[in-house]
Amino acid sequence: MPSPPSSRGAANRIRPDIELLDEEGLDGLNMRSLGKRLDSAATAMYWHVKNKDNLVRLATDEIWGEIELPDLEDLDWRTAAEALADGMYAMITRHPWIAQAQAGYLHYGPNKSRYDDRILAAFEKAGFDDAGADRAAATLFMFVLGNAVGHAADVSLNRRLSRKGEDAETQLAQAMSEATEIAGHYPRLRRRLENPTTANDYNAAPESSFAFGLTALLDGLRDRLTGALG
Repeated sequence: MPSPPSSRGAANRIRPDIELLDEEGLDGLNMRSLGKRLDSAATAMYWHVKNKDNLVRLATDEIWGEIELPDLEDLDWRTAAEALADGMYAMITRHPWIAQAQAGYLHYGPNKSRYDDRILAAFEKAGFDDAGADRAAATLFMFVLGNAVGHAADVSLNRRLSRKGEDAETQLAQAMSEATEIAGHYPRLRRRLENPTTANDYNAAPESSFAFGLTALLDGLRDRLTGALG
């Protein structure tokens, strides 16, 4: 079997692209901004990349390589799935622009493929057939992405307000105040607002919500598999 292709040779060249995306988001990625970070010889390399879409694809695949893949020989399927979910969640929160890129850019490359192959292997180890493993992997992917979007949205909103010359903190505080006033008209929301331990956290997801949801999701997949086998 041939060895999988590697993007390691381009890693150092694509890092300025990733750093710019981390700082400025997708809207801040352009050749002029990249040129400020690179010498003229390095900048010339980007003329061989067709367009921004290719830059984003290369940067995206590079950061998928940051996720440590669990060894399935040493771990049970559930521990491996948890590690893969945690790794993806941490990667997206480090690079929140990828949540936005997910909706408008193609994502493929050796690092993404290695991750996908490992998560399918974890669900196959659990006992799922090919179709079941595909569905389980897709469900886990969407759960992690959905949970990470909140953090990405906060970063994007703060960046947008700052670019407009507005005080992001003041704007957000005003929005939270208005949202709280509206919520007070609804009984279940009002009850939470009147509780001193939860009032200050209104509009914020509970700190343990990701862990709670991941446990519930994997419990459901386990039970579904047990029922199918039984």
